[in-house]
Amino acid sequence: MSRLAKRLAIGLGAGLLLAGLGLGVAAWTLQRSLAPVDPAATAPRAFTVPAGATLARVARELEQAGLVRSALAVRLLGRHRGVERSLHVGEYELSASMPADEILTRIAEGRVRPLELVVPEGWTAADVARRLGALGLAEPEAFLAVVHDAASAEAFGVEGPGLEGYLFPETYHLQRGLSARDVARTLVEQFLAAWRPLAEEARAQGLGMRQVATLASIVEKETAAPDERPLIAAVFRNRLRLGMRLDSDPTVIYGIAGFDGNLRRLHLEDERNPYNTYRIAGLPPGPIANAGAESLRAVVRPAEADYLYFVSRGDGTHVFARSLREHADNVRRWQKSPARRGER
Repeated sequence: MSRLAKRLAIGLGAGLLLAGLGLGVAAWTLQRSLAPVDPAATAPRAFTVPAGATLARVARELEQAGLVRSALAVRLLGRHRGVERSLHVGEYELSASMPADEILTRIAEGRVRPLELVVPEGWTAADVARRLGALGLAEPEAFLAVVHDAASAEAFGVEGPGLEGYLFPETYHLQRGLSARDVARTLVEQFLAAWRPLAEEARAQGLGMRQVATLASIVEKETAAPDERPLIAAVFRNRLRLGMRLDSDPTVIYGIAGFDGNLRRLHLEDERNPYNTYRIAGLPPGPIANAGAESLRAVVRPAEADYLYFVSRGDGTHVFARSLREHADNVRRWQKSPARRGER
C-alpha cells in the first residue's frame, strides 16, 4: 500500500471512513483508483484541457476518456497536491498506462503535446509565419513584427536589421503557449549553431554573417540540386569579385509585392526595386529567404571554378559557362524561347 494512498485516506478520505470503511480499506481503494487503467497500453491519446476547466471537470473527462479509473480519486489527489488552480490549458499526450499521479503532474506542470514545425530550406519569414498560424503556434502578424523589429536581431545576436535569413530550416517540436518572440529565438539559435563553425573561416575571407546569409539565400533559391550549391556560390562570388551584377531572378521576385508568379521584363528593368540585382550592383539589402546549412557552407567554401554564368536545363539542374559567348550558346540550346538572355 503506497504512502500517498494512506495520506489521501487520512487527509481526504473522510467520506470513505464515514461510510464505515477502515483506514486500510480506504487507502487500498484509493491506491487502486489511482493505478493505471491499462498497464499494457502503448498508444498515446490526445487530451485537451480547455480554458477555464476546473479540476472536477478535468478529472471527469479523464475518466470518460478511459485515462484514469476514478474522477473522485483524481479530485482528491489534486486537492491534496494543491493544484486546483494550476492546471494548464493545452493538448496533452497521455496514455492509459500512466498512473493518475503522473497524468495530473503533466497537466499541472503544463507538459503539453509538442507540435511539429517543419521549416524547409528556402522558405521566407512570411512562409514561416503562415505555417505558425496554421499550427496555432503564433499569430502570423505578431511573428512578423518580431522578425522585422531591429531590436530582435540585436537581442538574438545576429546582424540585422531583421531576422530574415536567420530562421533556420529544420524540424522543430514546439509547445503551444510560446510567444512569437520565443519561437523566433528558437529558430535563430539553430542558425547560430550552424554559423559558428563557419564564422572564423568567413571572417578570414572578409565575409560577415549578413553577407553570408544573404548570398546563401540566393544560392538556396537558385538551385534545387544539392551538389550544385558550391558551383552556384562560385559563380556569384566570382561575379562579385569582378564587379559584375548578380542578375538573379529570385532576388527580383523577393522585392515584388504580391508577385503573381510571372516574372516580366518590366520587373527586370524596375530600378525602384532594391532587390533587383539586374539593376543594382553587389548584394541585395539582405537575405531573400532562409538558407540551410549546405548553402551556408557553399558560400564560405565555394567550388574552385571560374564560371560566371549558368542556365537552367529545365529539370532543376544547370549548365555552367565561363564566357558570355559560351553562355549564349547554352541559352540557345536549353531555352527554346527565352524571354531574355538569362545572364547570371
